[in-house]
Amino acid sequence: MQRKGSAVWRGGLKDGKGTVSSESGVLRDTQYSFAARFESGTGTNPEELLAAAHAGCFSMALSGQLGAANMTAEEIKTTATVSLEKVDGGFAITKVHLDVTAKIPGANQQAFDTAANNAKAGCPVSKLFKGAEISMTAKLQS
Repeated sequence: MQRKGSAVWRGGLKDGKGTVSSESGVLRDTQYSFAARFESGTGTNPEELLAAAHAGCFSMALSGQLGAANMTAEEIKTTATVSLEKVDGGFAITKVHLDVTAKIPGANQQAFDTAANNAKAGCPVSKLFKGAEISMTAKLQS
């Protein structure tokens, strides 16, 4: 399976502007810029897109792990926070925090915790963040 995304950048680093698009068309010439990445400008940025991808990937992985433990969530809400920090030699994604709330009637806390930790470790997007600390707060609502 392969998926495609594309970007076009015009101009210098700080004064330039770009657009990102996805093969599916969900993103179509969506604006991104230095200001959107490092200040409070309009548009998206790579870290925000990675955070959304991680939240979506983790939620699906958690659903799979829950199914393997004979649990089905009514709802899984995940927010991923990606930290971009200046390090020696430039910038790096140093941390990702997953904030998860799952509504699972009659769920067992221990089985939920195991499923959440397995999903955090096994999600393909989690595996992209080698070298970054991935933390998680997982809350179960029944």
